[in-house]
Amino acid sequence: MLHALIKEIHLQKSYLNNETVETIYFGGGTPSLLEADEINLLINTITELHTVSSNAEITLEANPDDLNEATIKSLRQTDVNRFSIGIQSFFDDDLLWMNRVHCSRDAEASVKRAQDAGFENITADLIYGYPLLSDTKWKQNLDKVFELAIPHVSAYSMTVEPQTALAVFINKKKQPPMNDQQSAAQFVVLMDAMTDRGFEHYEISNFCRPGHYSRHNSNYWQGVKYLGIGPSAHSYNGEARQWNIANNAQYIQVIETGKLPAETETLTEENRLNEYIMTSIRTMWGLDLDKLNSIAKASADQLLIAARRYFDTEWITQKDNILYLTPTGKLYADNIAAGLFF
Repeated sequence: MLHALIKEIHLQKSYLNNETVETIYFGGGTPSLLEADEINLLINTITELHTVSSNAEITLEANPDDLNEATIKSLRQTDVNRFSIGIQSFFDDDLLWMNRVHCSRDAEASVKRAQDAGFENITADLIYGYPLLSDTKWKQNLDKVFELAIPHVSAYSMTVEPQTALAVFINKKKQPPMNDQQSAAQFVVLMDAMTDRGFEHYEISNFCRPGHYSRHNSNYWQGVKYLGIGPSAHSYNGEARQWNIANNAQYIQVIETGKLPAETETLTEENRLNEYIMTSIRTMWGLDLDKLNSIAKASADQLLIAARRYFDTEWITQKDNILYLTPTGKLYADNIAAGLFF
């Protein structure tokens, strides 16, 4: 797999058209299983073929149980400067219910070990809106994040994917279904707690202390080009989307022939309008009507007609030429975006 990844980096060397690489993100699967020299090999391959910013944000997704003292020490010998730690919860019964390998002690210890080693730029993933999580436990999870001085949090409502074990258990009534009202109430608790602690709610699922935005994810939401390497990886060059096949064995097999295991979709004007609406309305920077007009002339006028009902319900507000979600509107972000689509 490592050999195939390196080969794809070479095959895709022209995709970004010589633009400077500002962020590198090791995500998907469990990249924290990579050895430090393997991470260095991937980073070095990128720097050989691309101009990489001297202050590039280089993130590694990691499970708490992978971040032992030896691993963190070895990662200090790489250019990784940010961890995304999949904590999910600080309660053992919740982690067991989620089939997570780590325990709450691992979660807390992994953060402290990373901080002690000099990794201060950390984001923690949390999940809310599932049956075991009372409001009291949810507040305690958030309090633990604040206690650990974690500067960035990504928090997601539990969703049930089709054909998963959880979906089967719910269908057989062995597990209760997710409760939308619980999820909405805990999202409000999340927003209030983050605001009280000085965090900025800069995207629906993302909160940070000032200056600690995820530069990588912010680029997605602001329409910056990106290149994805590996099975299931997606890429975007401003005009088209590209995605690799998901099967690991097939991915490696195709790469070995010197071909890209990818499909491509050229984006229409309507696609680009809807993409911008979907990503921008979710952020603290809002939906810029001038940018919308730069994609398609007079599109802003048409969008404002569709937005009237959201002004009436006070789900959207406008300042100058930018539309923003109100705190209540953030509860309905996906529905609002869909309602504004062309």
